[in-house]
Amino acid sequence: MTLQATPADVRAQLLERREIALLDVREEDPYAQAHPLWAANLPLSKLELQAYGRIPRRDTPIVVYDDGESLAERAAAGLQALGYTDVRLLAGGLAGWREAGGELFRDVNVPSKSFGELVEAERHTPSLAAEEVKALLDAKADVVVLDARRFDEYQTMSIPTATSVPGAELVLRARALAPDPATRVIVNCAGRTRSIIGTQSLVNAGLPNPVAALRNGTIGWKLAGLQLDHGQARRAPADLSPEQQAAALRAAQDVARRAGVQRIDEATLAAWRAEPGRTTYALDVRTPEEYAAGHRPGFRSAPGGQLVQETDHHAPVRGARFVLVDDGGDLAEAGRGVRAAMTASWLAQMGWEVALLDGEALPLEARVTGPDAPPLPRVPTPRTVAPATLADWLATAEGDTVVIDLTTSANHVKRHIPGAWWTPRATLAQALDKIGPARRYVLTCGSSLLAKFAAADLQALTDAEVWVLDGGNTAWAEAGLPTESGEQRLASPRIDRYRRPYEGTDAPAEAMQAYLDWEFGLVEQLGRDGTHFFKVL
Repeated sequence: MTLQATPADVRAQLLERREIALLDVREEDPYAQAHPLWAANLPLSKLELQAYGRIPRRDTPIVVYDDGESLAERAAAGLQALGYTDVRLLAGGLAGWREAGGELFRDVNVPSKSFGELVEAERHTPSLAAEEVKALLDAKADVVVLDARRFDEYQTMSIPTATSVPGAELVLRARALAPDPATRVIVNCAGRTRSIIGTQSLVNAGLPNPVAALRNGTIGWKLAGLQLDHGQARRAPADLSPEQQAAALRAAQDVARRAGVQRIDEATLAAWRAEPGRTTYALDVRTPEEYAAGHRPGFRSAPGGQLVQETDHHAPVRGARFVLVDDGGDLAEAGRGVRAAMTASWLAQMGWEVALLDGEALPLEARVTGPDAPPLPRVPTPRTVAPATLADWLATAEGDTVVIDLTTSANHVKRHIPGAWWTPRATLAQALDKIGPARRYVLTCGSSLLAKFAAADLQALTDAEVWVLDGGNTAWAEAGLPTESGEQRLASPRIDRYRRPYEGTDAPAEAMQAYLDWEFGLVEQLGRDGTHFFKVL
């Protein structure tokens, strides 16, 4: 029987700054409705795909909970099967936390968003309203707009004239985009957090230009009745002058020093990795493209701006430490380390122990190439069916074969095998009640990796044959087989992803305003919770 931890136990662990991973194992949407500040979302549906990468140490103290859905017990057993040795259930689950007086937060990436609000409250980060920025643009004033979000978010919608400069790139590249100190620099994101952090990064780093956040980001722009651009592709220049790089590096290193960021060598990193009882996240904060072109062995990809924005995703073990690198890529040696230093400065202010890895840039021949790939347990080998054979099964025996799609609901709605049902993996039992009996079930997802882990779950629920589509939906489409789109066969509500109120181009004004109102209240919530240890420079 799995042991329990009380809400008081968890709170004491957080206040004593001892390592703990508090995991909400529900799907993302119910998690986003209410959860403790330091609870990270690791859905039962994706346990094997995410656990080793996000909780690297097998003896990490882990506490799991749900809200009465009977997921926590299954997740605890799954984590123990993966080799984790200190797994407990939160006594009473989410209701127990609430009844014990624990503060509950809404939305996702709440530690980072609440920290951003605290930064603005304490540093009075300069900002301009949408109408003021629009007037500057209309007057063709000497102003540049820098979008601090991921490039794909920028492409979806952007402020007119804006250039994509994801958060950790700002201090490195702002001087090239605004070489005249008189040029006004405006930083924006979708809402508030990345605008605030990006603007304050430039202020902290001593950029001589006047700098301001676009108040409330693209949400504020839309609420003001202004038009956004779509499909833009402006990016900061890759080439920087030696003087620009050197100035950025000096400034970033000074900010990191003031924030208390450590500097360590390779020997210390090796000792940290071997140290029992401590988790060390080794992360490369460059762009995914630079990481894929060549990175240090053992370092995961975590672009700096998103790492600060989504710290709970990258590091669910509160009390762990970080080692960051920024190994130059195509930049000259003088620019190496700017992004790591600025990212580290923010993590340190958020109460994490952070270090930068000193030493020479890793030679190209010693680097590992390829995109980031999380470590996985042994992948099961259920029986598989080729796309062409599945197509024959579906064509020759109507109702005899049922396809169950475990991909994200967004991907399923966009494109799926004709007749396929969708459900999150964790709710397969309930889905079968809606789908009904069949002689044969075929599981699929994007690549069928998740489907392979889910095959045993499904087989335990039915006497029917269980197969996995070889290569998943990708292989089906690549074989030129027909697909359809839409929500015709949802065996579960689309709870796998929380739709952000600022997301997309059709967000209602009421939802956007409610989101801003929620953000404004985060500082007060932090005070009531009292476990954050944030310390703003």
